[in-house]
Amino acid sequence: MASRAQAWRQTEVPSSLAEVGNRVEARISVLMDDEVDRWHAVDPDLAEPLIALRELVRAGGKRLRPAFCHWAYVGAGGAPDDDVVVDAGAALELLHTFALVHDDVMDGSNMRRGRAAIHRRFMTRHDVQRWRGDARRYGEGAAILVGDFAFVYSDILLRSVPDAARPVFDELRIELCVGQYLDLEGTASRSSDPVQASRIERYKSGKYTVERPLHLGAALAGRLDELADPLSRFGLPLGEAFQLRDDILGVFGDAAVTGKPVGDDLREGKLTPLVAVAAAHATGAAARRLQKLGRSDLEDAEIAGLQAVLVDTGAVDEVERSIERLVDQALDALAVAPIALEARVALAELGTFVAWRDR
Repeated sequence: MASRAQAWRQTEVPSSLAEVGNRVEARISVLMDDEVDRWHAVDPDLAEPLIALRELVRAGGKRLRPAFCHWAYVGAGGAPDDDVVVDAGAALELLHTFALVHDDVMDGSNMRRGRAAIHRRFMTRHDVQRWRGDARRYGEGAAILVGDFAFVYSDILLRSVPDAARPVFDELRIELCVGQYLDLEGTASRSSDPVQASRIERYKSGKYTVERPLHLGAALAGRLDELADPLSRFGLPLGEAFQLRDDILGVFGDAAVTGKPVGDDLREGKLTPLVAVAAAHATGAAARRLQKLGRSDLEDAEIAGLQAVLVDTGAVDEVERSIERLVDQALDALAVAPIALEARVALAELGTFVAWRDR
């Protein structure tokens, strides 16, 4: 008998995601177009960071966090066309953009969404203009400020939300920072501790991508107290499954689809459950290969060798089984959550998409 996860499994973007994403992108575009015009009138150079931010948002992104927020709001009785949930979704997407820009600086990533990462974009600008000083320092400084713009605009968009929703958004932001720091420390320390890896997954992405956006949607509708626990029982395992898929895509994904070079996570030496499982089972030559994790100069053949270790040790299969188990757990919880049927169906579609997406 097929599990719930197998029955719902899909890789195509569901309409429940696309519709929300389009509304959120339109809201951000209006804001950013106005801000580019406003600050260009003060000084044309001020348009540069804002245009970079606007282009990054328009370059893609799955809009998952706005979608989870939206469908929790609808599930709690909110109107699907209410401007307040569109503003909240746009705030979540700009907060995510802030995190991506800063994350690329911290990780030294060169690509994002199929184009130069923001810090690389400004390094190139520095070189083309033949400006003085260090191009990398200028580029990273500019990127930090672009991320800061996104953070502030995200906060501005939250002005319209009810007071009960604000603490949820604040907790989401704190947990995001907690997860980013744990990730930074796990990478630098060369840890292979599976407990630490799981904690990083939970805070860096799981809670911030699924659970807290669901809570935000419920808070917008005034039903957080009633729905927080049922939504957490759905959101926490699904958030973990989302990040486990992200880990696999970071190692094996198609760069033309993901928009990031294959093997970046291996060059950065990211501590993930995938790596932790491989480290626990690797011996001999395979264990020696794993010692190369975190070397920024890894060549394609070495990346392929590390990929082989992750497959041969059974780490990939174990993570895939974990994803299916977690999605089953999430869907079982969703089936009994006291939310509207329309939202339950949409959230089930979103759940299986995030677990088996290819980007």
